[in-house]
Amino acid sequence: MSAILQLKEINKRFGPRVIFDNASVTLDSKKKTGFIGRNGAGKSTLCKIIIGQDTADSGKVIQSADLRLSYLEQHDLFTPEETVLDFLMRHTGQEAWRCGKVAGRFQLKHDLLHTCVKNLSGGYQTRVKLTSMLLREPNFLILDEPSNYLDLKTLILLEEFLEDFDGGFLIVSHDREFLKKTCDHTLEAESGRLMLYPGTVEEYLTFKAEQQAQIISYNQTIESKRRQLQAFVDRFHAKAAKAAQARSKMKQIEKLKTIDLAEAQSNVQIRIPAIQRRQGPAFTCEDLAIGYPEKLVAKDIQVEVDHGAHVAVLGDNGQGKTTFLRTLAADLAPKGGKFKWGFGCEIAYYAQHVVARLNPTDDVFTHLERHAAHAVTRQELLAMAGSFLFKDNDIKKPVSVLSGGECARLCLAGLLLMKYSVLLLDEPTNHLDFETVEALGAALRQFPGTVFFISHDRTFVNMVATQIVEVNNGAVIHYPGSYADYVYRLEKQIRQELDVKDGGRAESVPKANGPSDYHLRKQRESAKRKLAGQIKRCEEQQAVYRKEKDSLEAEMAADPAKWNRELTDRCTTLAALIQEEEHRWIDLNEQMER
Repeated sequence: MSAILQLKEINKRFGPRVIFDNASVTLDSKKKTGFIGRNGAGKSTLCKIIIGQDTADSGKVIQSADLRLSYLEQHDLFTPEETVLDFLMRHTGQEAWRCGKVAGRFQLKHDLLHTCVKNLSGGYQTRVKLTSMLLREPNFLILDEPSNYLDLKTLILLEEFLEDFDGGFLIVSHDREFLKKTCDHTLEAESGRLMLYPGTVEEYLTFKAEQQAQIISYNQTIESKRRQLQAFVDRFHAKAAKAAQARSKMKQIEKLKTIDLAEAQSNVQIRIPAIQRRQGPAFTCEDLAIGYPEKLVAKDIQVEVDHGAHVAVLGDNGQGKTTFLRTLAADLAPKGGKFKWGFGCEIAYYAQHVVARLNPTDDVFTHLERHAAHAVTRQELLAMAGSFLFKDNDIKKPVSVLSGGECARLCLAGLLLMKYSVLLLDEPTNHLDFETVEALGAALRQFPGTVFFISHDRTFVNMVATQIVEVNNGAVIHYPGSYADYVYRLEKQIRQELDVKDGGRAESVPKANGPSDYHLRKQRESAKRKLAGQIKRCEEQQAVYRKEKDSLEAEMAADPAKWNRELTDRCTTLAALIQEEEHRWIDLNEQMER
């Protein structure tokens, strides 16, 4: 594999802050690379340097003559009246049939092609941008946080596309599950340097932890040896009979060298101040209708949730998830029916627009102090600030100089300090690196209060959700299965739709005189990659089902009093799902061997 993109000795500063210090990395046309790092480590900056939207202070960006680079645009490129098809034809110079064919891979078909882009939801607008990116026929992609604001269905479509993409890419994402499914290499930005590892993000993090543990153990051995030698020198250096030995020991001490560790990155831990546990219903609604004065979004909603439930609100973008949450937060009036919060419920609501309500004259500490409950100590407040990357002098930063991401993190930190019993969270993981995402997930999992949250980060939803409410086609209903069931159902539905449309999706562009041997080989390779990905997902799904089944059986065996018909039925269902996945695994492996 030839190098298609090289960054050599890149240096970049923002004022006194060093972003990159002689950082180098080589990427080739086949590397599918996940780019990770703490917020502020330089991930977006490096992407901008590669695509030419920013420049390094020094160093080189070397692009191969074969490079056809394309990237996901962060800003809107379409005009107010432009339809999807009009935009794609204008922006890419491709013919209508070609634009329509590629758009179909992202389920942009029929009437959607003739809809004004501005009238589409954010997720569908991102699908249009992804189509535009693909129509340029690139061999290397730059995707900076592509999963932000994408609904799960669009995210799965993006994964399917990346799995089949015959080229390399660099993806910045805080979604560990997304990186696991799409990337076979991992690049980390840390302490001004770049580290490229030939493995998945989980393999890299395991490798990194093992390397650090080995270095720490080695350094401890060296320090122990140094103390022993120094004790000998201190005891005998003044005695003539031992002076020569003491000098020898001093030379040995000088030769003992520890291995430098990268500047320690503290583990992110978020502790939500404790609240009182409650029993019974936290939320009930009867014939609730939600929407806006000019539009009904959903009606006949019957949902009941007990105290302590953690409810993931799922569904495609534009279906009404945020409308539902806003109604629960009393930010929107119901259009019909009624709902009621239980005794002692105090509601804290995190939404994207809360950033606009920040007082620009406050500093970080003042904002947190104003929102924190009276019982919250200064130490708890500072710990929460640090968890959201406000440390040392950052605590004195005025709100007026904070970036959009910093403002969002500040609002979320302030909300968690309120000690309210109900949290309504609309996309809380945006603007967080994946370590902070997972720390927030771990904290919310232990939170004894009630949580309604919208998120498309599968790792986060898996960590937090105990129940699922689905918003779709004018209805809001409790989903009966687990989150794993929900994702599997959606993946299966999307693959069936794609296979029906493309007969396997191996073909991308029709050839006038039939496909050449080269293109036939590429199609076979693409089909093999797809099968390998499906086999891997099949194995992962089996593991999820087996883990849940084993856990339920162990629970019933440990305490027979917990036995009930619902648990038994669930175990029976899981056994059937496992068998179905096993049959599918056999079929896929047989296809792989043909």
